[in-house]
Amino acid sequence: MADIAETPFPAPAGSPRQDAGVAALRLRGLTKRFGEKLAVAGLDLEVPRGSFYGFVGPNGAGKTTSLSMATGLLRPDQGAAEVGGIDVWERPLAAKRRMGVLADGVVLFNRLTGEQLVTYAGLLRGMDRETVAQRSADLLRVLGLADAADTLVADYSAGMTKKIALASAMIHAPELLVLDEPFEAVDPVSARTIRGLLDSYVASGGTVILSSHVMDLVERMCTHVGVITEGRLLASGTVEQVRDGQDLESRFVELVGLEGGEQELSWLRL
Repeated sequence: MADIAETPFPAPAGSPRQDAGVAALRLRGLTKRFGEKLAVAGLDLEVPRGSFYGFVGPNGAGKTTSLSMATGLLRPDQGAAEVGGIDVWERPLAAKRRMGVLADGVVLFNRLTGEQLVTYAGLLRGMDRETVAQRSADLLRVLGLADAADTLVADYSAGMTKKIALASAMIHAPELLVLDEPFEAVDPVSARTIRGLLDSYVASGGTVILSSHVMDLVERMCTHVGVITEGRLLASGTVEQVRDGQDLESRFVELVGLEGGEQELSWLRL
């Protein structure tokens, strides 16, 4: 694996012109129903520039639905989403130039090789071929995929697939990375590689928001956190503020409630 610290990644595309007073991502009153089910209920959320933001909640809390609306993948019933002050739904092309997205369960063009996938991701964003070739080589090397550059994505493992999808999301050096469960089904070595790359990205001026239900991971990686359940934001702020003197997992359980976890099943006793 290449040394991430020594790799000359370009600064996020918007970093020279960033307005410190404008949030990297701002959600206002986002609401989404699926039939009778209220999946997201008037969500307000602000992700500061330069932060590593953990968006946490139990399964079915509304994390994926919220991030899908935030990135323009799913139209909200009500509310607005802004990336760097640009409305995602009123000016979608301008907003999407500023972000890279790793969606949960994304289906890739798996009949392409890894190198082809990342290359096309750059070219489709209007980048010149020379820049795309250089950045693609950098990303594949740092993510430990250089030896698999000519392998079809269909033959990649789960961890390799997550890494090549992340490379495709970063090729244009976005201001904001939105990552839905980026470490799910990823082996420890690949997870460490991804963490190193994301730390380097934030250090260069980028912003990351990632969803997860693994509190230990969020507590170790993130500067800020938001806790969501049943489509409602229960707490948000720096990790220290939200923890409120506890470890994050204990605080999370306190906020969302623990149902059935401490009950006994007498028939399991030996």
